Amino acid sequence: MSEARSGRLAGKRAIVTGAGSGIGRASAQRFAREGAAVLVVDLDAAGVAQTVDAIKRDGGNARGFTADAGSESGVRAFVGDAIQAFGGIDVLFANAGISGPLQPLAELTIETWLKVLTVNLIGPFLAIREVAPYLRGQGSGSIICTASVAGLRANAGPIPYSASKAGVISLVQTVANEFYGTGVRVNAICPGLTHTAMTDPLFVRARERGTESKIGHTNPLNRFGVPDEIANVALFLASDESSFVNGQAYTADGGLSSTHPFAASRRGY
Repeated sequence: MSEARSGRLAGKRAIVTGAGSGIGRASAQRFAREGAAVLVVDLDAAGVAQTVDAIKRDGGNARGFTADAGSESGVRAFVGDAIQAFGGIDVLFANAGISGPLQPLAELTIETWLKVLTVNLIGPFLAIREVAPYLRGQGSGSIICTASVAGLRANAGPIPYSASKAGVISLVQTVANEFYGTGVRVNAICPGLTHTAMTDPLFVRARERGTESKIGHTNPLNRFGVPDEIANVALFLASDESSFVNGQAYTADGGLSSTHPFAASRRGY
């Protein structure tokens, strides 16, 4: 085991789901760099191994666990593993998610809805439920869930995905109140378009059409985000620096959700 490190999460024990790539990987690495012991969870065993190896090469403390974040038995197993390995839990980042197909309403099936909701909404619920007794018992803890700007406004993602992320925002708000008086905080992050494995097909299609330079042009920063930028928000919410932040949905979208759609050319830009 690596030596304890100083940092904004020194001495804390964290679980990050969906940590085999993208936002989860960036967050797990950032948490470890700031002193946390991190359980890296993902369904992709190779991705888990890569994230753990990267953390250890950087001198951090991490272990991997391959599990389906939407499986009740899987969630119970990885929470139990973290408790046994680290002696407790201080931070849960329920980040795992899938986009599902981009289809019109008439073509959507119940099977598609169930698949997306199971991972994106039931998964965070299960993880929160499993860590709740430990966090209540110690009177502290930070729970973070990945939602999306698609859960705030229309036209930012497929229909089931958007509905699932709206559900995550509501889950965070209601569960924050369920933990009333316990010292446990629950917040969400709502990323805008961020270049990850999940969104890469969009970038590939844009590249094929020759429109890659237009990706992200609908927000005031006129660009897309990268996983490290979302990890920075996760780090803040995981740390004691956010000790009075609770029941909130933090948006990191370049300003996309701050405005109604507009054409920059009509503003004289």
